[in-house]
Amino acid sequence: MFQAMAKKKGLRPKHFQHVYDQFQASISRYDCGKKCAPLNGGNPVCCTTEDAVPIAHKSEWKLLRSRTDLWHRFKPYDAATRKIVEEASDDCRAIECKGARFCERDNRTLACRAFPFFPYISRAGDFAGLACFWEFEDRCWVISNLNVINRQFVQEFVAAHEYLFEKDPQEKEYAQNQSITARRVFSRWNRFIPMLDREGGYLKELPHKGGLVKAKISEFHAHGPYVSEKAYREAVKEAEDVAE
Repeated sequence: MFQAMAKKKGLRPKHFQHVYDQFQASISRYDCGKKCAPLNGGNPVCCTTEDAVPIAHKSEWKLLRSRTDLWHRFKPYDAATRKIVEEASDDCRAIECKGARFCERDNRTLACRAFPFFPYISRAGDFAGLACFWEFEDRCWVISNLNVINRQFVQEFVAAHEYLFEKDPQEKEYAQNQSITARRVFSRWNRFIPMLDREGGYLKELPHKGGLVKAKISEFHAHGPYVSEKAYREAVKEAEDVAE
């Protein structure tokens, strides 16, 4: 008599291979890295671990190692980065690439492809759309210009995360926890959470349990040096003066 073997659950390298094959759209027709790099020592904000440390599922890390030597394990260098590594779940790895100059587009992590967005899960548990990692709103040009996001990017972002949620429900739990934290932070700031809906339109989550409602792009505000062209030019000049 033969006993059936239980199927192995959880994400595997082949699942991330599928995501890589399907999630390739550019975030915008603009090269957003050229917008933030002049204010960040010449490097795009999302391409240096001085600003953002990519976290990859261990199966994604296994896939990357089979495809390229672009990536290596990230080594913390201060208290903040040690905390990032310590807080990463057991099935994830903090990793680092060789830098923007050596980027291999086909071997970008899911975190790279999705930045600066995470899948927003509503209070009702629905995948409502794309919200931004608010910690980067003063440095990431995209967060101040959500009107430039390609619809194809939104569609591929949604499809990629729905696929991962189906393969491993824990991935949705991670997104749900991030969304809960976002609601807490923005309520403390007494601000709504700006986001893209699943079709590329606009939504906002009102603070203090005010609910998720449709929004207009005119309601979304720019941040930091991106509030105006004048502010941006002045910030670039200041950065150039400091570098000299």
